[in-house]
Amino acid sequence: MPPRRTPTARQERLGTELRRMREAAGLKATEAAALLGVNSVQISQIESGIAGVSEERLRRLAANYACSDGELIDALVTMATVRVRGWWDDYRGVLPAAYQDLAELDHHATFRRDVAVIHVPGLFQTEDYARSLFTYMNPEFPDREVEHRVHHRMKRKVIVEGPDPVPYETLIHEAALRIRVAGRAATRIQLARIVEMSEATHVTVRVVPFALDDFAGAGSAMVHVGGAVPRLDTVVRDAPHGTAFLDSEAQLGHFRKLFRRVRDESLSPERSRDLIHDLTKEL
Repeated sequence: MPPRRTPTARQERLGTELRRMREAAGLKATEAAALLGVNSVQISQIESGIAGVSEERLRRLAANYACSDGELIDALVTMATVRVRGWWDDYRGVLPAAYQDLAELDHHATFRRDVAVIHVPGLFQTEDYARSLFTYMNPEFPDREVEHRVHHRMKRKVIVEGPDPVPYETLIHEAALRIRVAGRAATRIQLARIVEMSEATHVTVRVVPFALDDFAGAGSAMVHVGGAVPRLDTVVRDAPHGTAFLDSEAQLGHFRKLFRRVRDESLSPERSRDLIHDLTKEL
């Protein structure tokens, strides 16, 4: 099988985990290659996501790396051998690759947690809200380009609105609720949508109020997506030049602590719902 030109974020993550496993075992790429009877270039391609790896080879590598975490190995085997062709593939070549990577990440999620400070979380956004946001941020885009992004965002909601939703917890700063991204009437509809979703049994909404003293978490916006095992979790953050996928043990530990801290400072779901109701009445 020829090397891939553009591996997906999921394929790159598989390779990254195999590299981390090898490095933890104290082996060089040449030594790993010898275990499989291949050359070091092939190991490099596997670890960069450019080349795939069979279940037999993956399990042989894990055994020689002395990895005893059976759940992790099984999860990596699934990543290596199960390729889902999802709705996001229809946008390949239409939208930047990060859009497909985010949708695929959602598809395999076991849970999702968001911290939103300036904008309403994407999984809650109405079409009008998302359209206004994309149009404002990209004024040079033709209408068709904007609509592709809006439709993609609406389809991503399947992980919380579809037949098999995942547990979803979101922490929203009051600022994101008050900013009228799409005008007064659209904001009223947007707030009502958040309240409606907050009543679902798998959804938890907490608000960080303006009245909170000593809140310095304005830069804490994140999306935390649960993997098949905790080691395969991913944190997604907006970066100056695109989307950043963070997955090192240190990074995941940092953002787990940050999420818990913001959650501890947020209102209860009941008080959050009351606050959103009050904001709706002001419009």
